[in-house]
Amino acid sequence: MVQAMADRDLAVVVFGASGVTGRQVAAYLAERAAELGANWAVAGRDAAKLERVLGEVGVFAPETIVADVGDPASLAAMAARTRVVLDLVGPYTLYGEPVIEACVANGSHYVDLTGEIPFVRRMIDKFDERAKSAGVKIVQVCGFEALPPDLSVLLAAETARERWGEDLAQADVDVATDQPAGRLGFADLVSGGTMQSMAEAVGGEGAGDVADPAALVADPDVAAAIRQRSPISLAPRVNGRGAVIAPMTPVAFINPAVIQRTHALLAAEHGDAAEPLRYREGVGIPGGSATLPLRYAAAAALAGVQLGFRGMVRARPSVRDRSAALMRKVLPSSGFGPAGERLEQWSWHLTVDAGTPGGRYVRVDLDADGHPGYLTTAKLLGEVGLLLGEDGATPDRAGCLTPATALGTGCLDRLARAGARFAVTS
Repeated sequence: MVQAMADRDLAVVVFGASGVTGRQVAAYLAERAAELGANWAVAGRDAAKLERVLGEVGVFAPETIVADVGDPASLAAMAARTRVVLDLVGPYTLYGEPVIEACVANGSHYVDLTGEIPFVRRMIDKFDERAKSAGVKIVQVCGFEALPPDLSVLLAAETARERWGEDLAQADVDVATDQPAGRLGFADLVSGGTMQSMAEAVGGEGAGDVADPAALVADPDVAAAIRQRSPISLAPRVNGRGAVIAPMTPVAFINPAVIQRTHALLAAEHGDAAEPLRYREGVGIPGGSATLPLRYAAAAALAGVQLGFRGMVRARPSVRDRSAALMRKVLPSSGFGPAGERLEQWSWHLTVDAGTPGGRYVRVDLDADGHPGYLTTAKLLGEVGLLLGEDGATPDRAGCLTPATALGTGCLDRLARAGARFAVTS
């Protein structure tokens, strides 16, 4: 018999807390869980190593649990004790499914940071109905990809419904970063874990789903309409504030599928026909008219990299296999990433410009502190774990959910505590 969540002795377990992001999640929970009176623990296959690594950065977890993706019994024992498992052991294509299986079988919520869309598609197919029956939330792609844009677009959509009784027809998401002074290295921008995940997406099953904006939508008619209305565009453009918009980094093929799944799930919940949302996103390169050619050139170069990645996932299997093998070999491994002391020196801003079929306009702004991928993400993930571990703090939904459908906009004040401030500004 599965133990009821109310009887669990732990609210949150951070599985894989020794990595770049995991250490930051543990650091956040060490402070925040105490404020809320929530019990938490870290977990990994080598307890001594995990305690040593966390100790080196001054983090001391109340408990360390031994759990290994190759040992189903240890995963089951971990999941049975906690309301929420935050899974930071990637690449998820290789290591994620056993953890999800343990959570669904033992009645605990599951959250991860994967950007491996084909893997997410397979988990929806395999676990959605089982998770619904178990009352379990499976929340994937819950970091910088795709929690901030997903919740921001939902806030815009709810605002349009409340004010004018209209759904959104389109949404543009632009991100701008304020980076620390001095020269940025490759490690400041992207971690080894992210790059290894990209390799697994190229070489894994269903790689063609990577560049499909409708990859996570089950209804074939709705999916076809999304592909026609809102293909993923990599072409540079200029937004209404004069910034040149380059493709989203590190990968432009993650958020669209999540936002479209949120839109489809909520339409179905409301009993509405799922009219596709025209969704675009990118990173803003600000400047004046004199620098416009240079900014366009920079955006075009970034688009070229993304085009190359899209070409790899669409190539025949033998080419993808060779490409993935080369990427695994030459790209940095997990553990490579930005230095901790530089993470606090970043800040970033996300803007949603959304419109309704009737010509109404909504703008949502999100201001956030810290490195978007490795500090803001960690704090948000820690707060998400605490929210899911509290009775009544999130919507009464279950199954394979997106960040927005799992959390709802009622959590936005709590996410401000994690350094992300959402607001409707126009």
